Amino acid sequence: MPAAQTYHVPSDEKYDQSLLTDRAPSVGHLFRNRVTETPDAKAFLFPDASEQWQTMTWAETRDKVYDLAAGLIALGVEAEQRVAIASGTRIEWALADLANMCAGAATTTIYPTTIPEDVAFIIQDSETVVVFAENDEQVDKLRGIREQVSGVHKVVVFDGHADGDWVITLADLAALGKDVLATDDGAVDARIDGTRPEHLATIIYTSGTTGRPKGVRLLHSTWTYQSANVTAMDILGPSDLQYLWLPLAHVFGKQLLTFPIQMGFPTAIDGRVDKIVDNLAVVKPTFMGAAPRIFEKVYARIGMMMEEEGGLKLKLFRWASDVGRRVAALQSEGKEPTGLLAVQHTISDKIIGTKIRDRFGGNVRFFISGSAALNQDVAAWFYGMGLKIAEGYGLTESSSAAFVNRLKAFKIGSVGWPVPGTEVMIAEDGEVLLRGEGIMDGYHNNPEATAEVLDMQGWFHTGDIGELDERGFLKITDRKKDLFKTSNGKYVAPSTIEATFKGICPYVAQLVVYGADRNFVSALVTLDPEAMEGWAKQNGMAGKSYAEVVTSPQAREMVQGYIDELNLGLNRWEQIKRFTILDKDLTIEEGELTPSMKLKRKVVSEKYKDLLDAHYQG
Repeated sequence: MPAAQTYHVPSDEKYDQSLLTDRAPSVGHLFRNRVTETPDAKAFLFPDASEQWQTMTWAETRDKVYDLAAGLIALGVEAEQRVAIASGTRIEWALADLANMCAGAATTTIYPTTIPEDVAFIIQDSETVVVFAENDEQVDKLRGIREQVSGVHKVVVFDGHADGDWVITLADLAALGKDVLATDDGAVDARIDGTRPEHLATIIYTSGTTGRPKGVRLLHSTWTYQSANVTAMDILGPSDLQYLWLPLAHVFGKQLLTFPIQMGFPTAIDGRVDKIVDNLAVVKPTFMGAAPRIFEKVYARIGMMMEEEGGLKLKLFRWASDVGRRVAALQSEGKEPTGLLAVQHTISDKIIGTKIRDRFGGNVRFFISGSAALNQDVAAWFYGMGLKIAEGYGLTESSSAAFVNRLKAFKIGSVGWPVPGTEVMIAEDGEVLLRGEGIMDGYHNNPEATAEVLDMQGWFHTGDIGELDERGFLKITDRKKDLFKTSNGKYVAPSTIEATFKGICPYVAQLVVYGADRNFVSALVTLDPEAMEGWAKQNGMAGKSYAEVVTSPQAREMVQGYIDELNLGLNRWEQIKRFTILDKDLTIEEGELTPSMKLKRKVVSEKYKDLLDAHYQG
């Protein structure tokens, strides 16, 4: 085995060390400083009930947040007590979280899709005392488990009805706060002043595939550190505009909500996934974070549209895509195109690249991708179209970003360099270990689980296998627990194969690679409903149900062709010998995907055990 390798930020990356050392003590301090510095600058954009985009300045945000924070004080919320937010991504989520930070409370995040049993556990385990609920549906869920969450003495609903007792509206909470501030206008500032870096800011429960979720304790120092290191990397500035749709209950979304406070640029918030493309054209952001599935769908959709156009447009598109990928490959190695390729790229960008960028509003400088592996071919295509996807890497336990590609130091297929202030070690078995201020305080009420991943030297054992190249770029090869060995003794990295296939087949939604202790590898396949609707029309199956289309002989033949193409690039023992196309896609609602769209491999393997076993019979 190779010896363990320790690595720090590359010496050729220069950043202002004082940004990391001279930080605000808490998120509340960070917010108050921002309001003082740029009170009239835009803080948020958000759609109203009539789908019109509204704006809110930092000063206006402060007034709303202080009213809500004072309202929490009126409800008896003490410093570091937990206040949960059970809601999708929307402006009220941001206001509620900032109110918690300014009241000195700690936010417990709850996905709106979380089942009642897990909601009860999260609220009990975190000892939550107040819950912000998105709507009556979330309130009804809480009412159904009220006996189990007796510690919750008030529910504050965003869009819903008060009951005169347990449930009050957001306006009711703000009114309580106004009364507090009328008699003590320094009540909220006193809470901010009393909040220290070592105080608890957030508990985020990991969406585990087995057992109860674990509550990751993140301190104020972790969030101010994340904000500082993004500033230090100099990839964003006050003139940027973020579009934020990711779940704010997820650590990636929470990070994207926090660092704009330090840097002062506005964030447009709308969590509706089906509105992303339409909203980008209106908001015209300069950057956006997303999970790989979003980029895969866009890539596949544009490719299929060009195939339908055919003729000269298709030829130009293919030519521009090829030129773009060649340029991307060069720039990924720190080189620039010259000669004929440089000329071709200039022409292709004018003909095709600008039109692609216009689909995203025309102002996007780059995207950030996280939460799962991004297919390299997809990344190279976006890069070639003038839309860099800065792939990063992190976990809930590392308060999101631990590595990220910089715009000035970028390698496709890697997750970049470590963020300033973070150390990395590659253990003898290839596991990535992290150390720094972004690492969690531990798992809430779970010292045994904490001891399993945090060693005595402060290294966090990520459970991911990775490699560092000679330029310091990290490549994640797979989850340690997901690697499996066939009965022939050969190791297989399933997520690498799955990500590769998504760049080959434009119709795939999910590929689940299976084969631990089996004599060959097999897979489950799901197909994207939107993509298959167009495919069905082209193949004489218009009007048929999704299940009929995807289980048809024609669909199987189509998928087999792409599987054959995939297998050409795999070692013999990695090749998929048999597969089954499921008659429905995997979903968050069914518990097969996490809210950040990551595959719950164990859940899916157990749910479809009979189908998988059938691959090895006869």
